Amino acid sequence: MTQHRIFDGHNDVLSSLTRRGDTTGEGFFEGGVLWHLDLPRARTGGLAGGFFAIWCPAPDAPTEDILGEEGPVMHEPPIDAVPEGFARDRIFRQADLAEAMTREDSFRLCTSAAEIEAAAEDGAIAALLHLEGAEGIGPDLTELDDLYERGLRSLGPVWSRPNIFGHGVPFQFDKSPDTGPGLTDAGQRLVRRCAEKRMIVDLAHMNEAGFWDVAKSYDGPLISTHSGVHAHCPATRNLTAKQLDAIAERDGLVGLNYHCAFLRRDGRLKSDTDLETLIWHLDALLNALGEDGVALGSDFDGALMPRQLSAADDLPNLTQAMERAGFGVDLIDKICWSNWIAMIDRVID
Repeated sequence: MTQHRIFDGHNDVLSSLTRRGDTTGEGFFEGGVLWHLDLPRARTGGLAGGFFAIWCPAPDAPTEDILGEEGPVMHEPPIDAVPEGFARDRIFRQADLAEAMTREDSFRLCTSAAEIEAAAEDGAIAALLHLEGAEGIGPDLTELDDLYERGLRSLGPVWSRPNIFGHGVPFQFDKSPDTGPGLTDAGQRLVRRCAEKRMIVDLAHMNEAGFWDVAKSYDGPLISTHSGVHAHCPATRNLTAKQLDAIAERDGLVGLNYHCAFLRRDGRLKSDTDLETLIWHLDALLNALGEDGVALGSDFDGALMPRQLSAADDLPNLTQAMERAGFGVDLIDKICWSNWIAMIDRVID
């Protein structure tokens, strides 16, 4: 069995630790606290780095763990915006946490592909800081500049709710992602500023109108860090054939989300989702985007995982499933590692 090094397009470790009151990252380094991803399990599974997301929960969000709950298809009503001041406090707490975690040699905040490769060679987790939903950034974008100075290199203008920059796609099944208006004027300014700073603009939670607005105002590659294929699972969070065509035309990239409700044809929240379902999505992404446009974007600690991929230490199960499906070693290495590294080098270096 070949052990493949993995760079992952999305995890929610920082928000999950913050919700638990952890201001130092102890739960990540020691393990046994988080749902899916910590240092011991990352090392076992070959996960050497990834996008570490900053994300603001709603003020009334439950504090108990709910990621293991199974149920029917995801069909939630639109989620309300969060107050800007509340969001600002939460996102800067998580930026503080990420900085605090660098006290350990085993965790590095990286701002280039070269730094990611160096961290991996030294056995450290290579963390690229990502903002999932730009709540907490004001219309003058001062906070964006502050976060950039602290290492932020990737940003999704919206999560699945509205903010001053646009309208995130709601969590619904058997629906189109064409769910509302696109970027606001402030959102257009935000995307242009990200382009000026050579930041990744993430389309993962954009509705369809917002997707096309980004495509018009951002001349870099179109990237969705953690999504699936709408033709295989018609969840609003997944990408349509037309969107995948646009990503391909711009030599972009999609990281496959492992969330069961975004993988299954029936859209159900069921952890008995088999790994062949992920291969089914990977095959479709490869057909649409080519070998250089497909990567991984787990959503660890932010979603319901398939039982055979229940945490980062199970990642060899996924690479073995790729091998069984006939993916060669070079292709698996591209999907697991080098496609993300090449895209980061292209956009932010």
